[in-house]
Amino acid sequence: MAPPTGDTSERRRVPTAVLLGLLVIALAAATCLGVAFGTVNVPLPATVSVLAAHLLPGEAWGGFTAVQDQFVWEFRLPRVLLAAAVGAGLALVGTLMQAVVRNPLADPYVLGVSSGAGLGAVFVFVFIPAAAGGLPRYAAAFGGALLALAAVLALSRDDGRFTPQRVVLAGVTLSYLFTAVTTFLIFRSDDPRAANSILFFLLGTLQDAQWANVGVPAAIVVVGLVVGLYYARPLNAMVVGDETATALGYNTNRARAALMVVSALVTGVLVAVAGGVGFVGLVVPHAVRFLVGSNHRRVLPVAALASAVYLVLVDLVCRLVLRPEELPLGVVTALLGAPYFLVLLRRNRRARALR
Repeated sequence: MAPPTGDTSERRRVPTAVLLGLLVIALAAATCLGVAFGTVNVPLPATVSVLAAHLLPGEAWGGFTAVQDQFVWEFRLPRVLLAAAVGAGLALVGTLMQAVVRNPLADPYVLGVSSGAGLGAVFVFVFIPAAAGGLPRYAAAFGGALLALAAVLALSRDDGRFTPQRVVLAGVTLSYLFTAVTTFLIFRSDDPRAANSILFFLLGTLQDAQWANVGVPAAIVVVGLVVGLYYARPLNAMVVGDETATALGYNTNRARAALMVVSALVTGVLVAVAGGVGFVGLVVPHAVRFLVGSNHRRVLPVAALASAVYLVLVDLVCRLVLRPEELPLGVVTALLGAPYFLVLLRRNRRARALR
């Protein structure tokens, strides 16, 4: 566990500024690859020229056609940017949840928060299809995520404390419950084609990405990151225990409530635009802590950037493996994340046995 502030006694293995700089470069490179390759490839030089022409309009850029320009700027770039926003947000929420419930196995997917958000989004799909692409879907997904997170926290308390085993058990149980209700709603749909689309959506997809639905998720993720950084010191203390945090003068109830709402908001918005993408919030924060330590002032921004790179590359794999068909994002992230989850579960069990 990290010390209360994580500033003095924590050993930093990699300078944070260096790592952030490398991740920015990696994200730029992953963006270019994600925009250039897919069902139809666009030559990398032409891709770079299109991006430069739009970002630096004062210069005379050439080497690309009008079709390539439309393909890169209107179709591919919004998708890649949305993938980056979704990846950053999921890692952010995973990091916050692991500290709030003091469980290294916590993430939106494992705790059933994604399932709750998915239930809210599907409710709108089925009963208010005319509003399926607007604010009602965001609001319903946020409500479902908040309900799920509140239920997990309520069910996992034991004498006022969070028990790691109960957190996971409550999350998995509620996830099954929300999934069952969601499946029932899908079967109530009168349109088989719409039902298939909803099922594919729930597995995670960015097929519907466009400029109009990039701004809100990106803005919400930025807000979540700012709030997380604001509560970084209380988070460091809460990892050790609520008693320690209270003794240091932090209001744990207020911090936990604020972080719960932010986590639910970010998860709800991301599920509303990209469906259920599992294990991203579990894998990336642990890898980042290995590099920069446990201080949330460093973990949060590095995890967000690293996960943005990760999901952009995952989305690229999803488009390339079976092209012209496309794999759901959740399939690839589960294949990568589930084994890591089992390793963490075994490590936790071994650690408890040694106490």
